[in-house]
Amino acid sequence: MKKNRFPLWILASDLLWVALALLCADVLRYGFLWSSAQERFVHELLPFLFVAWLLWALLSNRMNLDGFRGGWRFPAMVSALFLAVSLMMTILLAGSYLSRRYVSRLALGYFGILLLVGFIAIRYGARVFLRARHRAGKVGRVVIVGSGQVARELASKIERHPEMLCKVVGTLYPQDASNLDLSRTAGRECTTLFTLKVVDLLRTHHVDELILALQKPSWPELLNLVGRCREQGINVSLVPQPYELYLSQPDLLDLGGLPLLRLRESSTSNMFFQWKRIVDLAVTSVLALVAAPVLLLAAAVLYSKKGQAFRWETRSGKNATSFAMLRLNVDRHATNLTGFERLLQQLSITELPQLWNVLRGEMSLVGPRPESPDRVRHYSEWERQRLSVKPGITGLAQVHGLREQHSSEEKTRFDLQYLLKPSPLTDLSLLLQTSWTLIIRMLHHPQLGSAERLVSVNQTVQDFRFPSVEEALQHAHRSQPSAD
Repeated sequence: MKKNRFPLWILASDLLWVALALLCADVLRYGFLWSSAQERFVHELLPFLFVAWLLWALLSNRMNLDGFRGGWRFPAMVSALFLAVSLMMTILLAGSYLSRRYVSRLALGYFGILLLVGFIAIRYGARVFLRARHRAGKVGRVVIVGSGQVARELASKIERHPEMLCKVVGTLYPQDASNLDLSRTAGRECTTLFTLKVVDLLRTHHVDELILALQKPSWPELLNLVGRCREQGINVSLVPQPYELYLSQPDLLDLGGLPLLRLRESSTSNMFFQWKRIVDLAVTSVLALVAAPVLLLAAAVLYSKKGQAFRWETRSGKNATSFAMLRLNVDRHATNLTGFERLLQQLSITELPQLWNVLRGEMSLVGPRPESPDRVRHYSEWERQRLSVKPGITGLAQVHGLREQHSSEEKTRFDLQYLLKPSPLTDLSLLLQTSWTLIIRMLHHPQLGSAERLVSVNQTVQDFRFPSVEEALQHAHRSQPSAD
């Protein structure tokens, strides 16, 4: 994979649009009068434009506003842009007031609207362009060596990053059935071949890159395969193992030809958690007032039918401390729910009482969803890292469609991704994405459950199996000339 310069192109387009939007906002406010526009541009618009450029460049770098950095998701892109534009306009408005430089408030309003619409259009246009490139086959062809969770996740992430301009066209894995998850490859075309023929097969399928995603990438047959691929001009990449340790921004050091991947432990300041608590209290108070009518109506209906409106469930919070989580009295595992109960569950209204847990400080608005103590007892050391912060009503895993029935491992990968770079703006963006998710659920029939499904890897790829280490090595010794 080539170094991704796509964010730079998006930023350049953004800065160009900032200038055009400012000119359009000025025309909409004052009309097109060339003589007055020249004077206004020099004394008012030009300094304003430089400040706007600087602010947007800083925000774009800080908030990853290119729209593709975390994988293409339209709700996430719109939410992040809305927050960034709102923050930028607030700073510009406050700056113009403090500097006592008059800037038309109406022109600023036009400017903000044009910015948001234009930024969304730029990213959506880029997505359409990338989709056209993929459909035309003008992308790199990638084969993944591996068959476990890491290989599947890698394929899924490549599919969610169209800006990488590559496509997974197949997978390679050892023939040792004990290392395979055969349920994931059932029904797909498989070909068994020896290691020495793999390179010929890759050249036949015009493969540009081979990515190693195995726990033992130093197997002799793999080292032989890598060497032959490099001789044939096929790029080779490697997923560091164990992947579970790869949870921070890495630094690659070169110690006299020995690569050293340094993983720094991410740390979050106490100031962030103090601000997070203040935001939790402020936003929860507003949400409680807005949600009160709906919650009281739902509670009244459940009380009339079941004699009990609420229920307490034991959950594990920060540092695995148990607490009683409040929710509406709807059994999430029942199969005989009424239509009203299914509606409450589909729109997550059953979780609204947890605002009380947020006010008590046992939960936060945004964070890993709390799980039962029985489930937590079976956590691996890697999964226990999600217990380092307060659980939340919503989180990154939830906006990606993961809910109660999904495995803890799947949710942990998203939760730890959130914990690497937490920020108040990220929390607000996730709250907006949650609102978007609930709106989508309202527009679909509850039985479809389309909002709960993850993006799956294209099932048209072909799998190629090669023999186990010993078998391949023996075959290689029998068939290769000694000089090779």
